[in-house]
Amino acid sequence: MSTFLAIDFETANQGRDSACAVGLAVGSGGRVVETAQFLIRPPSREFQFTYIHNLSWRDVCTAPDFGDLWPRLSTYLHEVDFLVAHNAPFDRSVLRACCARHGVEVPLIPFECTVRIARNFFGFRPARLPDVCARLAIPLQHHDAGSDAEACARIVLAAEAAGWAR
Repeated sequence: MSTFLAIDFETANQGRDSACAVGLAVGSGGRVVETAQFLIRPPSREFQFTYIHNLSWRDVCTAPDFGDLWPRLSTYLHEVDFLVAHNAPFDRSVLRACCARHGVEVPLIPFECTVRIARNFFGFRPARLPDVCARLAIPLQHHDAGSDAEACARIVLAAEAAGWAR
């Protein structure tokens, strides 16, 4: 079994550097061993996606920006074999854009995608996070960054238990 970090970003607007929340879940030894969720102050007050994640500028205006939060976030990257996200290209692009904006070196840790695991390993269609969670009986509060990250971790754990390996 591997040790991995599930990560989920919520963004304020179309800018990939507009992360306003991040959820983390560490999977190791066949279980979720730690979870965390942080609000992030994006570089702009423009919020286009409040209707999706229920966050607004008022919720994050006193939160640390990504650069200030990075030392704390980076502690979760130690000794993980890979990162995982549902629709990993999106979360990877948010991580890269936020790192670039704040002059932080992008971690060189491979990403796995739970959409691909759901489709290619389990054969699930549709493979939206709520659909996959329903099929695997995983609790989910969709678009809550912490819940989404933990759900991704649980998808990987279910896949590992069924024989999936990186």
